[in-house]
Amino acid sequence: MPSLDYRSMAGDILDRVGGEANVASVTHCATRLRFKLKDTGKADKAAVERIPGVITVMEAGGQFQVVVGNNVPVVYAEIGQISKLTSDTAEVAPEDGNLLNRFIALISSIFLPVLWPLAGAGLFKAFLAAATQFGWLDAAGTTYIIWNAAADGLFTFLPIFLAVNAAKRFKTNMFTSMAIAAALCYPAITALTSSTDPVTFFGIPVVMVTYTSSVIPIIIAVWLQSYLERFLNHYLPNWLRNFTTPMLVLAIMVPFTMLTVGPVTSWLSTLLSGAIVWLFATVPWLAGALMGGFWQVFVLFGLHWGLVPFMINDYATIGYSIMTGPLPAAVLAQSAAALAVMIRTRNSDLKKLAGPSALSGFVAGITEPAIYGVNLRLKKPFYYGIAGGAVGGAIAAIGGSASTAFVFPSLLGLAAFSHGSFVMQLVGVGVAVVIAFGATLVLGFDDLPEVEAKEAELIPAGPGAAEIGAPVSGDTVVLAEVKDKVFASGALGNGVGIVPSDGKVYAPFAGTVLTAFPTGHAFGIKSADGVEVLVHIGIDTVQLEGKGFTSAVTQGQTVAAGDLLATVDLDAVKAAGYDPTTVVVVTNSAQFAAVLPAEGHRVNHGDTVIVIER
Repeated sequence: MPSLDYRSMAGDILDRVGGEANVASVTHCATRLRFKLKDTGKADKAAVERIPGVITVMEAGGQFQVVVGNNVPVVYAEIGQISKLTSDTAEVAPEDGNLLNRFIALISSIFLPVLWPLAGAGLFKAFLAAATQFGWLDAAGTTYIIWNAAADGLFTFLPIFLAVNAAKRFKTNMFTSMAIAAALCYPAITALTSSTDPVTFFGIPVVMVTYTSSVIPIIIAVWLQSYLERFLNHYLPNWLRNFTTPMLVLAIMVPFTMLTVGPVTSWLSTLLSGAIVWLFATVPWLAGALMGGFWQVFVLFGLHWGLVPFMINDYATIGYSIMTGPLPAAVLAQSAAALAVMIRTRNSDLKKLAGPSALSGFVAGITEPAIYGVNLRLKKPFYYGIAGGAVGGAIAAIGGSASTAFVFPSLLGLAAFSHGSFVMQLVGVGVAVVIAFGATLVLGFDDLPEVEAKEAELIPAGPGAAEIGAPVSGDTVVLAEVKDKVFASGALGNGVGIVPSDGKVYAPFAGTVLTAFPTGHAFGIKSADGVEVLVHIGIDTVQLEGKGFTSAVTQGQTVAAGDLLATVDLDAVKAAGYDPTTVVVVTNSAQFAAVLPAEGHRVNHGDTVIVIER
């Protein structure tokens, strides 16, 4: 039997169900593609069944189910490649061709979904650090241990969380990606990093590094996984593929990552640590500037692990580590930059994130939320933080400042930097904070677009939803029950009908009036973040030619939520034999993950009747 062309198969299925525009959503189970179609009449069931590779077609539960057997994950993935229907296709577009910008866009897109939990966990760690510092909690007590696990678990197993988002970005199996990350963070593997016995894999030496809390290794691993997975899915027979592909990916990728990423990271760390140790011995201020400026960059690539052994050895032999002196400047400079972003940005979502991110950095030395959610995302604040950390680190190094214990560099941890000149340490931290904060506040940055800020105002329930208000007061009805075949079929979009109780019609949200029919019976409005809604007053009321309708807005006019659009004489509409049901549909429903109407209850104008999931 010749090998199936899954790309062509996916395209044929999509075409015969009415095209991408006719698909409200598509998911899959073990054997079936499950389509929710806007208009089932546009789907050619017999034609779909004739497509090579399709076993049969079933229509049940409001779904158009295409049974393809074990090939379903591959076909679903191909649908994602040729359309915008699957969530796996969601990506952050590269900002330009610059390699650095593309890398930053990649890291930011992978971190974005986990930023709020990361910020919350960082803030929790800050509170715990303060509680132990002031004696409110015993660091050896079980209460602290339980709470610390709650706060620190996300950071410890960060690669597993990043694996989910990286898998979406690279369009590969996220559960296999999570399994790879879990193996890298597996306790027995982590314990091997401190083992004195050689680690080998079939006789090949394995250079062990710590993967917990790391970022780059899992992203590289998932990127490579995506190519390996596609290769295996192409050549393995379908009856063998579903369980064999994950097995082979795990068997290959886990040791391959340890055999490649580990040695490369270790080699770069050795070069870096050797250079910094030599600089501290010969040109301390330059070493301090390097450590203070680029410590967060070292952490990003996992290169800091090459420096930690030298620090620990210093504690054991001489009681302090001169290499740690510049670190508070590095950490607090990035925190200060995030604080300035909170003050300057006009984006409400970014403002809410920057505040707690800066606090967790200042108090607990946890900078991941500030770095990945704020500074690196905006670029310039990250650069200002590097500049401030470099200057402050140089000042601390000139004063010979060093910590006498391994602590997180933070305001609470400054007490541990008792070796050398503590005054110079404070001066260095102060200068670093002033430079990073001042540069970010005064010189500024390219803020997130205002449209993104406006979108945030529409999302009280979370960053993935927008709400549409009722344009009239009355009783909602299911769109399919509206007495108009075009609206009821969903051909113009998903939405809801409302039987009005009075003749006032209001704007369902803030936006621009795209269309205002001269007859006053219908209005098209587009919000600043791209939601397009048609408000149609009555069924077939265009036949009234404006009788009983008085429009209050014109095309091109900007309206706020609740502004009057029109008044209508409902008694006149009914007397003329027309149904006054007002229809509200999202005409670009296909651009969103879901358009969910609130049906079957009484509403007042302005109440939420449609929720859009992005």
